[in-house]
Amino acid sequence: MNINIVRLIFVLFIIAFLFSTNTSVLRSTDASSPTGERVEPVTQEVDDLDPLIDLQITVVIKEIRALDKIDKVGEPDFYVKVFINDVEHTSPVWFNRRYVKPDWFVTQDVPDNEENVNIKIQLWEWNDGVDKLCDISRNYQAEPNSHDVKLTYNLKTGHWMGDDYVFHEPVLFDRSGYGRLNGCDDNSIYEDERDCELLFDIYQNDFDGDGIPYWTEVNLYGTDPTVDDTGRDDDNDGIPIEWEHKWGYDPFVWDDHGNLDPDQDGLDNVEEYLTSKWGSDPFRKDIFLELDQMELGPNGEGATVPELSKELLREAFSKHNIVFHINEGWPGGGETIPFDINTSNRELQELYLNYFLHGDPNNWKRGTMHYGVITYHADKYGGFVFGTTVDGKHYLLDSFQISTSHIEKFPFKYPLISCFIRKSFNREYQRAIVYASGIMHETGHTLGIFGWNVPGCDNPLAVFPHIYWWKFRSYKSCMNYNYCYNLVDYSDGSHGENDFDDWDNIDLTFFQREVFWH
Repeated sequence: MNINIVRLIFVLFIIAFLFSTNTSVLRSTDASSPTGERVEPVTQEVDDLDPLIDLQITVVIKEIRALDKIDKVGEPDFYVKVFINDVEHTSPVWFNRRYVKPDWFVTQDVPDNEENVNIKIQLWEWNDGVDKLCDISRNYQAEPNSHDVKLTYNLKTGHWMGDDYVFHEPVLFDRSGYGRLNGCDDNSIYEDERDCELLFDIYQNDFDGDGIPYWTEVNLYGTDPTVDDTGRDDDNDGIPIEWEHKWGYDPFVWDDHGNLDPDQDGLDNVEEYLTSKWGSDPFRKDIFLELDQMELGPNGEGATVPELSKELLREAFSKHNIVFHINEGWPGGGETIPFDINTSNRELQELYLNYFLHGDPNNWKRGTMHYGVITYHADKYGGFVFGTTVDGKHYLLDSFQISTSHIEKFPFKYPLISCFIRKSFNREYQRAIVYASGIMHETGHTLGIFGWNVPGCDNPLAVFPHIYWWKFRSYKSCMNYNYCYNLVDYSDGSHGENDFDDWDNIDLTFFQREVFWH
């Protein structure tokens, strides 16, 4: 079909929706055409969209993450500008912080008789009066150099569209997810373009507090706008109305959510709902890891994973639009386990059953989350994956252990060489890299990367100065022993002969499939 015809059809579809008042449920909207050209929605004046309250819009900035070197001297000094119907709101400056969780928000009154609200978000770095705009935007054909994000929030439906959206058609998925912006979406992952990640939310006030706007309740769903419908499940498909509404499903039509996995990350929609309070997105890839750590021994034996290690892991996956969630305190997760001078494989199985599944073989976390145990010392190696079972017959390769007695040696083994390789004289920063790289390596095994399908993986002879070091030096991945504990990244296959594209070949469903060895 001629591309101009495709564009015309798509534009007509958007315009038809914006002026429509029929009773069909809005499944999703996108103000960007498949070709990348932005289509500006038309603001239509209507009667009072919510006679129960005076409407307000709230924009929440939840997380900010630098994905490039932003400040040449130290860490970045971020601040945010939010424009609501051209009214500017500026956040405080968060000084010297590469990762920010501000939960900063701004609320503004909006007209009750105009269904669309225009919103623009900018991320800035303060720099002694020479402030610079950071990149949180995809590149559009119409605005190839744009770094900010333009959105249109619809007061009828409570959804937004524009530079960020939710759409059910796989070819039109927003790769970075709904409520998440990624400056690397223009394929600048390994280029210094001031790329950043920003997580946000937009919502309007709602009389009954269920998050479903008055207009939708009255005109689409036929529900009572004065009654909180949270938890209601009219179609009996196991997913409540508020989740289906947010993600564009019809809450009155049964969907097979237990078998729907639109983003193919291994989490079906039921599991996406169960993890939604921690930020999952059914149309963007997620990995959940529960990490339990052993308490220190009576003589101070052992160590804890540096907080920076967790941020380095999130950063590495975020660049590729995989959100890496670490369960470190949610209900039934992120626990401290009793000290053990040596942990056997049998004891690892017991830890899995008692601290991950909490004695319940049917715990929903099995097959939804990966499991990592930080021990003091283990029988086999300093780090390894292990198969888990709840019946003694069927095994999943969903877990790993890392021994602190092994890991803690690396930052101090060859001090000068370590500083050169990890590009820092700060030993705590080196510790953070070592732990993050080790965790990423073992997680890679639960995602299906092994020595038998990637020759440079887990090959002890690929470590300098052994015989295969030169052959596999181009495989720049933490799965290569030569880079493990030094690099927090998988390879993208772009480094020449004997390299391997980990990022395109990791299998997010591998940890859910039964294995016949353990």
